[in-house]
Amino acid sequence: MTNSAPVSTRRDLADAPLLVAARGGKPQHTPVWFMRQAGRSLPEYRQVREGTPMLQACLTPELVSEITMQPVRRHGVDAAILFSDIVLPLYAAGVGLDIVAGTGPVVSNPISGPSDVAALPSLDAEQVAPVAEAVGLLVKQLGSTPLIGFAGAPFTLASYLVEGGPSRNHERTKALMHSDPKTWHALLEKLADTTLEFLRVQLNAGVDAIQLFDSWAGALSLRDYREFVLPHSRRIFEGVAEISDVPRIHFGVGTGELLGAMRNAGPDVVGVDWRVPLDTAVARLGAAEPGAAKPVVQGNLDPAVLFAGWDAVEREVHRILEEGREAGGHIFNLGHGVLPTTDPEILTRVVELVHTATAQR
Repeated sequence: MTNSAPVSTRRDLADAPLLVAARGGKPQHTPVWFMRQAGRSLPEYRQVREGTPMLQACLTPELVSEITMQPVRRHGVDAAILFSDIVLPLYAAGVGLDIVAGTGPVVSNPISGPSDVAALPSLDAEQVAPVAEAVGLLVKQLGSTPLIGFAGAPFTLASYLVEGGPSRNHERTKALMHSDPKTWHALLEKLADTTLEFLRVQLNAGVDAIQLFDSWAGALSLRDYREFVLPHSRRIFEGVAEISDVPRIHFGVGTGELLGAMRNAGPDVVGVDWRVPLDTAVARLGAAEPGAAKPVVQGNLDPAVLFAGWDAVEREVHRILEEGREAGGHIFNLGHGVLPTTDPEILTRVVELVHTATAQR
């Protein structure tokens, strides 16, 4: 891997609620941000991105900066998350892929064997220099608001590369995993290198936390996760810790049975989707590391509840806040990303409710 420039002087955000909560402290209020908070639910996003393909937008620093800032201005969230995409480092490295509207990432030449893995290009920091530039622009604008950087975990990236795009059953991915473990692990080792280099660029540019998305890990059994995925995710978290002491968050969809193993990978915070109550998740995470500090969790309002009317939303927010009290720290979020047709005003009201309900007086 190519090392980028030395780590920049990081902003002093010791009292930022998100960073306090992520480290198991007592913030002035429960912090809240939303996955996909910068995106299609905002009219200002649709306006500024009109006519610009997704991956091109992710490599245009001024556009990345503007889109990342939009939900901070509108909602008053406790963190910005860098506008990007989990397949961006693959695209930047030279993998033939595109994001197709209504489908998602589509790979032109899917991986099927050892020669394809050997030919997979590595990522050089210069290939994602526009991302570093965007982070630099953002840290000058965000004031006391932390910036979360992110990347896709090796398994989820591998699933796109092997399937050729999104998959419901991940049959090609699982077939490769079980029929040729050597090739599988070689693939994930290369993807871990790419992911870690992408995170290194963001960290050196000044992000204040990172989130590793293993979006499709919930398709796996616990046994398969431990054997085929966990070692590679752990290497990324260990690598991040060697670069910086920023909080590390791990999230996947449908991972209720994997929560303990995901904690074993080494994050400071484990994101929980809406399928598992937070107090139940805390118990599972605690059992994974007996004697360790109480786990910190992130989540987990069902994004669909935002369409149910304010009374239902308010009731669910209070329930989740109460369940989150069982954790060593709680970052309020959705159990997945903001849906495109969500009313932005509801999101703003959720932020205000969480802040008001949890304010330390």
